Amino acid sequence: MGIELVIFIAAILFGIFLYWRESNSNNVYRFLNKIVNSKELQMSPDNPKGFVYKQSLLPRIIFVVSLVLVSALIVEFLTPIAVFSSYNGVSAFASFAVGTLIGTYVAGFVIKSTEVIEEQSESLEDKFDDVVDKGKDFIEDLRTKEPKVVEEAKKEIEREPEVEKQSARDRLKDKGLM
Repeated sequence: MGIELVIFIAAILFGIFLYWRESNSNNVYRFLNKIVNSKELQMSPDNPKGFVYKQSLLPRIIFVVSLVLVSALIVEFLTPIAVFSSYNGVSAFASFAVGTLIGTYVAGFVIKSTEVIEEQSESLEDKFDDVVDKGKDFIEDLRTKEPKVVEEAKKEIEREPEVEKQSARDRLKDKGLM
């Protein structure tokens, strides 16, 4: 299990490297596209698509598995390492393929989030400045204004106390009618 984990992590890093490399330049994909397709079907010069960069899931899986399969066949026939003759070799092959695929998606997420952060950085700075200004205004209001309870108490004190009026019963008693 230990070696498979190391292979899986190395495959994730390889997938990140592969995606990053294709995001910078897709010359190999363009060359293969130029060889395979006719002039009308070739990709446009401003198309950034590559083997894994800007590809959907299925073509990406096909490319990654075929790349790992060709690499495993080369290792199988040129070195004494037997990749396909044991469970461990097949498991390492599968771990490397899945790890590479996951690495391409991790790299895609990182690159996309970096672009969004750079695009939104100026508006975020403006929003942050507005929040800071509003916070300063709020703190200033807290310092200068008295609480509502104190203001209401002052208003009540400023009002003249009302003279208590006699009730109708007391007035009738004063007149002697009751």
